[in-house]
Amino acid sequence: MKKVFRFVIIAVLAIGVIGTFIFLWKKSQPKVIKYEVVEVTQGKIEKKTVATGKVEPRNEILIKPQLSGIISELYKEAGDVVKAGDVIAKIKLIPDMVTLNSAESRVVRAQLAFDQTNNNFERDKKLFQEKVISREEFEKSQLQYHNDKAELKAAQDNLSLTRDGITGDKTLLSNTLVRSTINGTILDIPVKVGNSVIQSNNFNDGTTIASIANMNDMLFVGKLDETEVGRIKQGMPMEITIGAIQDVRLNAVLEYIAPKGVESNGAIMFDMKAAVKVPDDVFIRAGYSANAEIIFNRAEQILIVPESCLEFSQDTTFVHVLKTEEPQTFEKKQVVTGLSDGINIEIKSGLKLKDKIRGAEIIEKKPAAVN
Repeated sequence: MKKVFRFVIIAVLAIGVIGTFIFLWKKSQPKVIKYEVVEVTQGKIEKKTVATGKVEPRNEILIKPQLSGIISELYKEAGDVVKAGDVIAKIKLIPDMVTLNSAESRVVRAQLAFDQTNNNFERDKKLFQEKVISREEFEKSQLQYHNDKAELKAAQDNLSLTRDGITGDKTLLSNTLVRSTINGTILDIPVKVGNSVIQSNNFNDGTTIASIANMNDMLFVGKLDETEVGRIKQGMPMEITIGAIQDVRLNAVLEYIAPKGVESNGAIMFDMKAAVKVPDDVFIRAGYSANAEIIFNRAEQILIVPESCLEFSQDTTFVHVLKTEEPQTFEKKQVVTGLSDGINIEIKSGLKLKDKIRGAEIIEKKPAAVN
């Protein structure tokens, strides 16, 4: 029994020695490192920044009444396309009672004067035909007749304007009809039938009947951080993306950069505006939030590789070009780089299209332990 036990102990020790020898031998072997292989491709690189803002019409016109009163009718609604001169609303005039009473009294006096003058004129006309009075006397009577007739007409028109805001022979020119002053789309009509409105004067802006804008002439209005504003200038191309419209990118041109910044959340921001080119088949609503990509520099049809594949030594840039795949061997090669967007970089010389270079090291994942 002791002999068997001795043999077991010797076998265990032998296995331990052999296992230790194998472990140390494997550990002494050089570790084979594998790398991702990246192919040189052709493409474009854009260096850009992003500004946030919204899209709105270049000019939004506020339509205001030319007299005070009450909205009696609305002929248009938000979203309607109108032309200059189209009637948007009608106003019912509410006259001042003192002014109205004065206008009515003027009509009564003018009517009495005209009736008297008319009688005199008819009498003098017969006397002139019978050659009882001279032509001079008849013409004086005729002049007075026409003057009093004109005064009666003026008094009646004044009463009509005071009471109704309109005269019978100037219906198309009536101030009670609120008309569009431009061609465009109605963005908003903030009043309803029955609302009181006041005209614009030196003491107030007046009531807005409608706001109208040309929706084919749109601007991107946004803000840009002070760290970026020094790198942009008027005329730069931009790409506008609108969150409410998926997969649509609009071209724009930078038109305006504010000469003065404004502090916002601890940063200095500068206002900017860009003219947006809206295609005929795309409808943009005023006030859409949007992002603008401002392109500082652009290079197209160039050789590009991931910037992470480069190695730098002082002022020199290198890549490792693949020589053999199994086992992987690489040759260190100097390259000349160009424009970078932070992810990819332009290769001006040193590589050819479809060359393969060393990328990141491949890390082998160990299998998860099974419980």
